[in-house]
Amino acid sequence: MADIERTALFIDGANLYATAKSLGFDIDYKRLLREFQGKGRLIRAFYYTALIEDQEYSSIRPLIDWLDYNGYAVVTKPTKEFVDSLGRRKVKGNMDIELAVDAMEMAGHIDHMVLFSGDGDFRSLVEAVQRRGVRVSVISTITTQPPMIADELRRQADEFIDLIHLVGKIGRDPGERAERMQRYQERPRPAPQAAHAEEEEGE
Repeated sequence: MADIERTALFIDGANLYATAKSLGFDIDYKRLLREFQGKGRLIRAFYYTALIEDQEYSSIRPLIDWLDYNGYAVVTKPTKEFVDSLGRRKVKGNMDIELAVDAMEMAGHIDHMVLFSGDGDFRSLVEAVQRRGVRVSVISTITTQPPMIADELRRQADEFIDLIHLVGKIGRDPGERAERMQRYQERPRPAPQAAHAEEEEGE
């Protein structure tokens, strides 16, 4: 029966990024998808993130584009900027409502919800989804100081999985990025000569 269990992943992008960073590793999203595809019937993998239209944060764009083309349902919205009572510029980009709405809509079509977040605000969502007969696993970590997961969320979940136990299955090989950069730097570059030859032909 377990092999036909219908599963959906709900990834709180900012929260998962912060959790993985606190544990000192990068997520390999291709491996993550493969890991859960091997556990049953993966109906959907949602990834939620707020986007800051600012140069220094544009590094997330390639990831978003890659996820979009490689089996993830990416849900984004622009962040809102505001000035607080002390005159400090703040950025707000909470995706909790979007995640909660999608989870409630999917609850009738899945047997197992996997939530990648430690945000205690999701406790009532988890409870509501469980009332619809769905089993809920929450993935975060208690190994950091302080823990990345709220205690009430961990207790509400049917199963808590510490992200540190998944490093070997969904972590990116640290040497991979260095290797890729090295290959890029070492590759032959005939392009400038070709461009020069075309210029000569055009003359």
